[in-house]
Amino acid sequence: MNANQASTSPPTLLILAAGMGSRYGGLKQIESVGPAGEAIIDYSIYDALRAGFGRLVFLIRKDIEERFRASVGAHFENRVAVDYAFQELDKIPAPFTVPTGRTKPWGTTHAILMAADTIHEPFAAINADDFYGAQSYRLLAEHLQPGVEDYAMVGFILRNTLSEFGSVARGVCRIDAQNYLQGVIEMTAIARDGEQIRNTDAEGHITLLTGNEPVSMNMWGFTPRIFPQLRERFEAFLRANSTDLKRECYIPSTINELVSAGAARVEVLRTSDPWFGVTYREDHPRVVESIRRLIRAGAYPERLWR
Repeated sequence: MNANQASTSPPTLLILAAGMGSRYGGLKQIESVGPAGEAIIDYSIYDALRAGFGRLVFLIRKDIEERFRASVGAHFENRVAVDYAFQELDKIPAPFTVPTGRTKPWGTTHAILMAADTIHEPFAAINADDFYGAQSYRLLAEHLQPGVEDYAMVGFILRNTLSEFGSVARGVCRIDAQNYLQGVIEMTAIARDGEQIRNTDAEGHITLLTGNEPVSMNMWGFTPRIFPQLRERFEAFLRANSTDLKRECYIPSTINELVSAGAARVEVLRTSDPWFGVTYREDHPRVVESIRRLIRAGAYPERLWR
């Protein structure tokens, strides 16, 4: 693809689907939540296509490639252009090597970086197992027009992103008067406590939250300029953590560093859409019922793919 083609292409949707979901178990990206067997990923792609996205790139692992292509990719290949990128532990810059005993992935910064050779136009990045809502895709599609320079993040309301079955990790955002991101505070144990919402950090310190805070749910809008920036930050992460068996390089932290350094501007696109996902297996029935309510309200047809 040449530069002129890239400048006029509709945005691409990068779907991060490499994770198996350690707390949930199983390949949750393809588990049925819709009345005709649709998975959350079906609703994401349906919303993206009707918002104007023109191509799908699935970020997966090699060991799930055959099952994923058969169960998901083949379903969309006759509707839209589909490509694949792969996240593997050993796909890291030289001279770094994977430490003996490491099995955890390197995180979402590394995941998005793995699509650098595949994506040459503005793109959105999402989690495969999160439901973001139609408005969120429209906001990103409107932002990711040819010539766009600023990145974007869809900001959800914290209270609309919690699980009833355990704590969740969220990037709580600071935003200026022009709706540009000033910083992301990673809180890894946010939970309801009666009428309150609180985060408990690793040292046991408690932060009370109102529930109205804008949070990142890993729904981002980027241009290809992000890839060399991600590589630079990921290499810095490896220099500091390459022997750590568990530490991951998360995209909210990386974006936070870029914003703080003045290397990126990120517009926060606020949405009132509901967010839901399957963090715990017990979340599954609630997701199924949420989908059914949206169908009854006319937001989706009974069968997405007729």
